[in-house]
Formats: sequence, C-alpha cells, structure tokens
Amino acid sequence: MKLLDGRELADFIKERQARQVRGLRQAWGVAPKLAIIQAGDNQVIDTYVRVKQQYGEDILIDTEIFHIPQDQIAEKIADLNNDDTVHGIIVQLPLAQTDEILASIAPQKDVDGLSGHGDFTTATATAIDWLVAGYNVSLQGKHIAIVGNGRLVGAPLAALWRAANHDVVVYDDTTEDLQSELRAAQVIVSATGVPGLITEHMLQPSAVVIDAGTAVEDGVVVGDVAPSVRETRQDLTITPEKGGVGPLTVAALFDNVITAARNTAGELKV
Repeated sequence: MKLLDGRELADFIKERQARQVRGLRQAWGVAPKLAIIQAGDNQVIDTYVRVKQQYGEDILIDTEIFHIPQDQIAEKIADLNNDDTVHGIIVQLPLAQTDEILASIAPQKDVDGLSGHGDFTTATATAIDWLVAGYNVSLQGKHIAIVGNGRLVGAPLAALWRAANHDVVVYDDTTEDLQSELRAAQVIVSATGVPGLITEHMLQPSAVVIDAGTAVEDGVVVGDVAPSVRETRQDLTITPEKGGVGPLTVAALFDNVITAARNTAGELKV
C-alpha cells in the first residue's frame, strides 16, 4: 500500500509560503490578512478554525476570527470587502442561506473559492490536484470517478480536471450500482460525507483512492472510505485515515491568501 500523505507535502509548501510572506512584508509593506467568519458553536468547526489560525501564525499571515450571529454576517462581509488590509474572507460552513452569503464576498477576496464567481479554485480541489501531482500519480489516460458533486470538492475538481482533458465521471446519490461503476475506475475521489461508503469490493486492483469526505461520528471526524479498505487492500494507493487531503487544503487556502495579497502589492506598484 502506498500512502498519499498530504502532511509531508504541506510542510514543503509551508516553507515556501513563509518566504513569500516575508517578501511581501519586507519589499512591499503588505501584511497578508485572512478574515474567518464563524456563526454558532461547534466543537469540530472550532478545531478546523484553530488549525487555520495556527497555520497563519506559522507563516506570518494575520488571521482574525469573527464569532457573530448569522443575521450579522452580511454586514460584516460588506465591511471586510471594503477593508484594504483584509486580503481573504472565508465563511466557515455549514450555514443557512449559504449561496446568498458566499455570493456577497468580493471575488478577489473569495479565497475559499466557494461562491462560484470568485478569482480562486476551491482550496480542497486544489489540494487534491497538488496531492496527485506531488506523488507523481498520472491522470493521463486514466478513468477517474468523483463520488459527490458538491460545491466544495466534487463540482470544482471535476471542472479542474476536465479542463486538463482528463476522463472524469461524477457520481452522486442518484447513481445506480455504484459498486460496478467504481470497479471500472482507476482513480477514485470520494467526497460525500457518508461514512464507510467506499468498501474494498468497489475497488479494482492497484486503484488510486482519495478520501476527501468528512463526517462526524461520536465526536470523531471520519471519511468516506471504510476502515476495512486500508486493512485488507494492500495493493492500493490511498490517502491515510488522517493527514491526506486536509493539511493540503489548509495550505491551498493560504496560498490563495498570499496570491490575493500579492495582487494588492501589484496594484501598489502601479
């Protein structure tokens, strides 16, 4: 079994980002800043937010968290859109009225890429693309199955890989006989949030499996791939139970913040 360990790649990316941030601060006087908006209290979401905050601190990106009621989010986004010191804005999901709220983020500050009209690809889709490239997993000529068509992973990843002329088919909860469909795929990305959806019987020998699903069971974050897969299928190339896509998603998010800040530096140069 070959593991696609995102933590290893993220460490290299983090070093590069720290150098870029120092350059922006020293050469242009631009201090990259990310604003995170969170409504309500949720232990798992709190953990995600802390991870992002710590990552930002490690590479000298200012990260400010706003805990506010949902009915005040639109006003806060408007304020942040007009704040030149803020380069990226994310709204921590899940959230009601998601489309309307995400659409109100200025395109150049939509560093999560979730509005559908922003300047950036979603961080998770970018992370998966980095993961396969970092481990030299060739997608050329491969039949790729993406399970789940959500705004966070499935839809943007399919668009990204189709634009690169890869053979991608997207499956969702309307798919009949998912097992037979996936057995025909050489590369599988699952992002449904259905624990244990992907079993060993769905996978052909030597398949590449990327688990980008997240759900909470008994307070523990779990993925789409059943635990038995990693226990019984040593012929796979697969993300680990923890540390696969997640660390690279955070790295990709901050890469977008750096790009947004660099664009500001470019405007200053003009």
